[in-house]
Amino acid sequence: MVAGIGELLWDIFQEGKKPGGAPANFAFHASQSGCNAILVSAVGNDELGRELLSTLNRLNLNINYIQQNDFPTGTVTVQRGENNQPRYTIHENTAWDNIRFNDGIQKITGQFEAVCFGTLGQRNQVSAKTIQTVLSSLKPGCLKIFDINLRQHYYTPEVIELSLKQADIFKLNDEELKVVSEMLGIAGTEEEQLNQLVVRYKLKYVVYTLGANGSLILSADEKSFLNAPQVKVADTVGAGDSFIAVFTAGILQGDNLKTAHQKADKAAAFVCSQNGACPVFPPDLFQEL
Repeated sequence: MVAGIGELLWDIFQEGKKPGGAPANFAFHASQSGCNAILVSAVGNDELGRELLSTLNRLNLNINYIQQNDFPTGTVTVQRGENNQPRYTIHENTAWDNIRFNDGIQKITGQFEAVCFGTLGQRNQVSAKTIQTVLSSLKPGCLKIFDINLRQHYYTPEVIELSLKQADIFKLNDEELKVVSEMLGIAGTEEEQLNQLVVRYKLKYVVYTLGANGSLILSADEKSFLNAPQVKVADTVGAGDSFIAVFTAGILQGDNLKTAHQKADKAAAFVCSQNGACPVFPPDLFQEL
């Protein structure tokens, strides 16, 4: 079983709304990559929450561990900037800020093979405590994926350092590497910085995405770089989430680093060619691999 834990929300585009939130996107893409995937999050007891649950159910994502509470369902206003890069305005005091650790979650944490979490889901003490409790109750060998997702001012050096110490896989992009390296006092070329992260935090993999300039995955003894496929970009929302979800699914299913990377690359390129974070993969997406 694979889990995303943290934010679940509506991405509000000019043309309408689509389900989003990095852990939710991770769970969805892991599910359509052959994993038994769940999402641990919360929506409000409101119309947006009911509609979101209904939408995820239609996408065949397990919603049994999505709580409902009296806070409003999360929303993010998304504006497309230069080169279709998204700019996010994330609204506060939402349902996913208030995820409670309960008996239902406690019963399944021992079944997790991989868990994805980030900084945004830890901006509020309630959800942060739940995420930390889940991470501390996992079975040995469960992959802990830290998808950093730096947004607005919703992160601190303390949260980043703690999350890195807990992680097996660290996913970040080129803009995030600049912030993390400065924050942690890491110098050198980009690849040297990534290698230092692997060594300092005993990471199995660092997954580094560079948008149109490709992607690089490093471990202590392996390296894989791929140029980004050429696609007509609709928007890039959720591309990184699909990348790390498909990579994780590949590793869990026994793929070698290169094959898992190639699958992740194809998935992210397809997501970029579609509107929204959670398009359904065509059945032949990985056929050539």
